[in-house]
Amino acid sequence: MKSNLYILIVSVLISFTGFSQSNGFEVIRSLELMDQIYEQLDKYYVDDVKAGSLSKTAIDAMLNELDPYTVYYHESNIEDYQLMTTGQYGGIGALIRKKGDFVYIAEPYEGEPAQLSGLKAGDKILTIDGVSMENKNSEEVSSALKGPKGTAIKIEVERNKTITETISVTRGEIKLPDVPYSGILKNDAGYIKLNSFTRTASAEVKKALLKLKEEGAKSIILDLRGNGGGLLIEAVNIVNLFVPKNQIVVTTKARVVEENRTYRTKQEPIDLDIPIVVLVNEGSASASEIVSGSLQDLDRAVIIGTRSYGKGLVQRTYDLDYGSKMKLTIAKYYTPSGRCVQRLEYYDKLDSESAEEIPDSLITIFKTKNGRDVIDGRGVEPDETVEQRELSRLTITLLRNNFIFDYATDFYYTHPTIASADKFEITDVIYDNFKSYILGKEFTYSTASEEMLKSMKETAEEEGFYEDLRKEYEALMTKVTPSKERDLEKFKTQIKLLLENEIISRYFYQNGRAIQSFKDDVFINKSMEILQNKSKYNTILGN
Repeated sequence: MKSNLYILIVSVLISFTGFSQSNGFEVIRSLELMDQIYEQLDKYYVDDVKAGSLSKTAIDAMLNELDPYTVYYHESNIEDYQLMTTGQYGGIGALIRKKGDFVYIAEPYEGEPAQLSGLKAGDKILTIDGVSMENKNSEEVSSALKGPKGTAIKIEVERNKTITETISVTRGEIKLPDVPYSGILKNDAGYIKLNSFTRTASAEVKKALLKLKEEGAKSIILDLRGNGGGLLIEAVNIVNLFVPKNQIVVTTKARVVEENRTYRTKQEPIDLDIPIVVLVNEGSASASEIVSGSLQDLDRAVIIGTRSYGKGLVQRTYDLDYGSKMKLTIAKYYTPSGRCVQRLEYYDKLDSESAEEIPDSLITIFKTKNGRDVIDGRGVEPDETVEQRELSRLTITLLRNNFIFDYATDFYYTHPTIASADKFEITDVIYDNFKSYILGKEFTYSTASEEMLKSMKETAEEEGFYEDLRKEYEALMTKVTPSKERDLEKFKTQIKLLLENEIISRYFYQNGRAIQSFKDDVFINKSMEILQNKSKYNTILGN
């Protein structure tokens, strides 16, 4: 006998005139087959079928065939949706990381329950409310730490490798700030770091902008690096701070005509003239690209950095039964010049194929307000490109093995205080101590040059040339084969900066990290260079 749910769905679909005749038949046929398959599983499968997990797996697999942004939120993980849209969740307020068999506190948020209760970076989480956390992954531990505001939780931690302590924490309503840091940098440049586009993003940016102007900011650096986006309307409101009322910021075009919309600025701006630089990188996506792309199209800001991610798709969330939700891609968005920054094409891919970049032959040139060329299909191309410094293989190995994290923890417990975040530096004495610490660790790594030479040797052997090259090959290998002591000196500058940042976070949390990061930030340095050269700034914008 058919399930009542199936009969109801089919009845609704038959009566729904929105389906074309052929598409409606395909939908009904597919639902009937799904119902029959589940019916047979329920009747005859060797073990009891877990209907909830089975249906979620099927739904996730189905949606995964469309694009990465069409997502089903089961009632059990609806908090993930709330975090995405509001930046809020019930919990202790701390970053965590997996290390070995346990999860550690990586960084408490300043002023939140974890920090106020005395939890510290480097604490190994042994138990939560008496339940062992050994061999639990980060997601499981995170779930155990989260809960309604006002509920208490007991966390047993091992601290500094010797002390075991049980700390009681009362969960709070954690609101991750959209603007974790803002301030005046040198040359009266105001800096705003925007991490997300939740419902409070534009309000936080506006508040920071007004404060910076009061403090004497003569220009603004809006940092969107690593910002994966969020609410479209918040992006429109942020652009509104700098452009006139009634200006088109973004339009959406969909298969369903009712979803074709034009979004204009609705308020009077805060400042139409202040010079603006927007920082982007490959982690800047979606709403970040609406802000950077529209300000670029309107010649209102100079975009600096590396090419952004290229997500030109719009999602909308729909409520489903039983407390669940579905986030669905409904349209593409277009910036004022008429371009869509979408880099990958999901709709034309064949079954089981990965999405591919839109081919160069289909890339179109558009014009900004002042007549500058911009292109679609490639994210937002910066007006001034910054070459990011790549980390060495050794540095990456130190990070992956948590050696920098662990050393910073040890340093904290032997140094009660340090200089302020903008003055603390890794001295040669500290670095020599760090080197000794690292040289006492067992680990291996390879260099790219070493791998290339090994590949060349294999080719030379196949072609019969290796014996002629042996001496030169062995001489080169001695130079590129990893040497921990040599490479700790060779890459001292980048290692020191990372170590400095990690140590400072132990004392000054997220604000300290931000302040320290300005010391050798090539993006910031390029921004300062352009903001201090009014002629170059205007030339870039075509003024």
